[in-house]
Amino acid sequence: MPLRIGAAPCSWGVEFAGDPRNPPWRQVLDEAAQAGYRGIELGPVGYLPEDPAALGDALASRGLELIAGVVFRPFHDPAAWGEVRDGVTRTARSLAAHGAGRMVFIDSIAPVRAPFAGRPGAAPRLRGAALRGFHDRLTAAAKIGREEYGLAVSIHAHAGGYVEFEDELDAALDAVDENLLKVCLDSGHCAYAGFDPVAACKRLARRIDYLHFKDVDPLVHARVIAAGIGFYDACAQGVFCKLGLGAVDFEALKQAVEESGFSGWAAIEQDCDPAGETSPLADARYNLAFLRANGIAEPAAVS
Repeated sequence: MPLRIGAAPCSWGVEFAGDPRNPPWRQVLDEAAQAGYRGIELGPVGYLPEDPAALGDALASRGLELIAGVVFRPFHDPAAWGEVRDGVTRTARSLAAHGAGRMVFIDSIAPVRAPFAGRPGAAPRLRGAALRGFHDRLTAAAKIGREEYGLAVSIHAHAGGYVEFEDELDAALDAVDENLLKVCLDSGHCAYAGFDPVAACKRLARRIDYLHFKDVDPLVHARVIAAGIGFYDACAQGVFCKLGLGAVDFEALKQAVEESGFSGWAAIEQDCDPAGETSPLADARYNLAFLRANGIAEPAAVS
């Protein structure tokens, strides 16, 4: 332990590259650096510059390193394979250009699943040929990242997608060769989906190669689950709170991570509404300070 901790554009509300509510990308880089981070994720491809020279200069001037990238696309939809492959290829190209070695796959929120986020007993599931096709697309995408670009590729369980619940994560891991697909464990999305991130960290330790630190407000979570509120509305209502103020047991998670032998980069994510009243800079500072105070993050560099 302690880990190198990066920021993520989703903590500034950036979920989709073309969302007009997004803050300017330079502002996100500026504030990540001001908050004390030395690494940042790519965010949705197309948000940060795809020109390597432009992004390289922007990162270097702020003392930041690109650490990973997330592909948030509808892997579950066979008709969207072109969109998925485009996201995978462009993300991999950007990561490789900057020496960032990790790419994370998230099956994006499916309209039919959105009202059932966090409700494993009620959510409709992929079965049979539809599930096999889904796993085949994960395999094909992982081969692009691993074999063509030399990246470590991992799957991330996410509310509202078809890899959300623990059994769905296990099924994907069983279906795809472990040399192609690892796990990005997100503490907040585990809690949102109803399974314990600490137990998952222990059980999946051999396959985990990246971490997202996130926390869930249990009162907001209970309310949005009961009302069938969609994921983005739940974010706007503050379901993801500042680290240490929610349901995740970070002391136990720290112990599990230490026992797993995990090292390297991890990221803090606190998904929020880009047009909301939160202060991403203040929250980013708070969250990094929390991980440092609890021995999870490396201490601040001495200048």
